[in-house]
Order: sequence, then C-alpha cells, then structure tokens
Amino acid sequence: MDTRVAIIAIIVENPDSTVRLNEILHEYSAYIIGRMGIPYREKGINIISLAVDAPQDKISAVSGKIGRLDGVSAKTVYSNTGTKA
Repeated sequence: MDTRVAIIAIIVENPDSTVRLNEILHEYSAYIIGRMGIPYREKGINIISLAVDAPQDKISAVSGKIGRLDGVSAKTVYSNTGTKA
C-alpha cells in the first residue's frame, strides 16, 4: 500500500472541541509520526502540527473529520513522493 508523508496544521479556537479532537487523533494514532502543540494564550487559541505517514484516503479522512469540528480549522500539506508501506 502506498503512503504519503504529510503535515496537518490545526488551529483550535473552541476549547470545547478538544475532547473530540483527541478522540479522532487516537483513532488515527497508528499513522501519526509526531505531534507538537503550542498554546497561544494571548489569542486564546491552540496551534497543533501533526506529522503523519499514511495512505492518501486516511490523511484526507482525518483532516476532514478535524476540520468539521466546531471552532477547529485544519489544512494539509503533502510530500511530493509516496512510499511503499
């Protein structure tokens, strides 16, 4: 199965969505390479950078689920090459 490396940038503006966000991340934890979270207290938001290595459909699914959460934005940047899993 072909996989791609991608970064999912997440901005959390609604803290009530963090429980569901963490559930989604746990659901896709097998594909997560690493995660970095930065609380930006002055603006009242959280910034999360998520590195993943997964099939294209899994990356799209997790990014889409995250982006549909209330007060959460997600954008994905893909590597140019795929790899064999």
